Amino acid sequence: MKKLTKNVLRILIKQQKFLRKTISVFILCHAVFIYVWAQDDSTRIKELNEVVVKSTRANEKTGMAFTNVYQRDIKKQNLGQDMPFLLNQLPSVVVSSDAGAGVGYTGIRIRGSDPTRINITLNGVPYNDSESQGTYWVNMPDFASSVQSIQVQRGVGTSTNGAGAFGASLNINTLGYDREAFGETNLSYGSFNTMKANVLASTGLLNNHFVVDARLSKLQSDGYVDRASSDLKSFYVSAGYYNKSNFVRFNVFSGKEITYQSWNGVPENLLKTDRRYNTYTYPNQVDNYQQDHYQLISSFKLTNHWTFNPTLHYTRGKGYYEEFKEAADLAGYNLPDVTIGGDTISSTDLVRRKWLDNHFYGITYSFDYQSHKKLSANIGGAWNRYDGHHFGEVIWTKFAMLPSNDYRWYQSRSIKTDFNIFGKIFYQVTDKFNLFGDIQYRTVGYDRKGIADKLQDITRNTSFEFFNPKLGLNYQLNSQASLYASYAVGNKEPNRTDFIDNVKAPKAEHLEDLEAGYRWASQTFSFDGNFYYMNYKNQLVLTGQVNSVGEAIRVNVPKSYRAGVELVANWKFATQWRLNANATFSQNKIKNFTETIVNYDGEADKINSFAKTDISFSPNVIAGGQLSYSPVKNLEFAWLSKYVGKQYMDNTSDDNRKLNAFFVNDLRANYTIRPKIVKEITFSLLANNVFNHLYESNGYTYSYIYDRQVVTENFYYPQAGANFLLAVRVRI
Repeated sequence: MKKLTKNVLRILIKQQKFLRKTISVFILCHAVFIYVWAQDDSTRIKELNEVVVKSTRANEKTGMAFTNVYQRDIKKQNLGQDMPFLLNQLPSVVVSSDAGAGVGYTGIRIRGSDPTRINITLNGVPYNDSESQGTYWVNMPDFASSVQSIQVQRGVGTSTNGAGAFGASLNINTLGYDREAFGETNLSYGSFNTMKANVLASTGLLNNHFVVDARLSKLQSDGYVDRASSDLKSFYVSAGYYNKSNFVRFNVFSGKEITYQSWNGVPENLLKTDRRYNTYTYPNQVDNYQQDHYQLISSFKLTNHWTFNPTLHYTRGKGYYEEFKEAADLAGYNLPDVTIGGDTISSTDLVRRKWLDNHFYGITYSFDYQSHKKLSANIGGAWNRYDGHHFGEVIWTKFAMLPSNDYRWYQSRSIKTDFNIFGKIFYQVTDKFNLFGDIQYRTVGYDRKGIADKLQDITRNTSFEFFNPKLGLNYQLNSQASLYASYAVGNKEPNRTDFIDNVKAPKAEHLEDLEAGYRWASQTFSFDGNFYYMNYKNQLVLTGQVNSVGEAIRVNVPKSYRAGVELVANWKFATQWRLNANATFSQNKIKNFTETIVNYDGEADKINSFAKTDISFSPNVIAGGQLSYSPVKNLEFAWLSKYVGKQYMDNTSDDNRKLNAFFVNDLRANYTIRPKIVKEITFSLLANNVFNHLYESNGYTYSYIYDRQVVTENFYYPQAGANFLLAVRVRI
């Protein structure tokens, strides 16, 4: 049966005409339903905020670990920092900022998994970059101000769209609406000249059918690290039509960022004397990128049992990062040597721009079935295509003459097609026992043609087929307690650099994830305990090997695993007091790891073999807590703590290549008043790292042999000491 299913789906994928017709049918469906609604004057509208993302979200009966975050929680913390920092208190989460203050280039790891292994969807639409598979929050400044809810699934999770979830998935929903019209502005200012200003407005529900929401945002920050500035702009507009249990909504949102680079980190020898050091000094050493998103989202109730949720989407991205290169070899830019006064010059100072110009478009959909008895199910999937152009321009040289004003020393084009279909079923076997099943089939076609930045030919066609089954069980012990367990399989294709850097084609990664846990909840106390064992095959990791131009590459390691226990508790122990706490204790290991140390003395590279080592950037202990106190109505103080154990920056478990453990404490205060002239005014204070703890949450390392000695160089990304943000929110 499995083989037959794969063959049928393979035929469908190859039929591009079929896919184009499907898009046309979806557009026609939207037009037909809108026409029918125009003839119907019904005013009964159900709350549909979560219906579109329902098919890709977990619930208490899927047997998986997840956390839901809602708009009311986001608002308390959303004073200007990027999305990862708003999620810092969630279980198994570690966040970092290149600029050190939570604005600009920021990242998040969950269970030690980096952003390329965390699946992100916006209203069910994939957001991870198709080639690098990473997520660049800097391209969505202040997006959190438009978010209604976020679900963070840890582990493989349920089937979703886009890049394979190898550590977690973030399912973000923006589709809420207010029945009443409002206007709102948020103004904040803080350390390092961090400023945020936005304006939000909504028509409310007009004539019980129409709604229009809008947001315009501007953020700036000098950054904690020298010159690590950010200049960010964004907008969000959403127009919707609702009728009974159906709606159509069109979202347009965009982000524009100009960020001064601080990617190189701080050398270890400068940490104590100049921890804000930035190696870049060229005035226009910036990343300049804009990304525009268009989403046509809808939900149609077909019968009493079936709901159809189709979405069409298109994303346009274009931008570059500019660099000054000192004494660059002309041959590396396909430029001839220069002769001046009888002297031959083969290198020169120059300025270059590396461009990315891309389009991403496709369809996501789900059919949801609800029997109103024992059975509910989803059938869903997506077809998405990425068309990306990479090229590099030399815009200035000290000596060489450029062939043209827009001279390109390399250019390539990549086409990536991602298709998946999944089926999910929930069955209530008895009053206490529930079964969850989930099967996904996914194919990836990745074609590249042209020359990369090191003048290497990257022309290659690659394809993958993945089968991802999942099974979950839930047993209700009583009205307050339940036990659950799940088994899930995930597969993930290598990213662009893996293909470019490896002479031998890298293999896809495979993950088997076992989760089991216990949940208990009452009106004042809740507790979740979750055990996980994530067994990897062919995980791609850094080993110390380099490519032909000396850049670090990833290679497959046959066996590795992550095993741990996640504990989460929430306790309202008094009318005015609440405690939220979580802790993760884990072991993250590679079996039989081989390190390669490059030898620049012209002799053989050094090979070090290890029976078992820690996976890089995977602390054994992560803990977070929030103690909140509300002395009077509309006033809340919260003390937030985060502890992260030591992390190794490579896979050798060498204490000379590690990030030290850190313990950071923040203070947050929110006070709301409701004067007669406006609906409400909220004043907020966020004091970060109140004890001025100096720590580094990210870094990198490399070793080599020179003059017969092993040299190890470590670089770190320092985070800001004590700093603050003050904000006021006015809603009318």
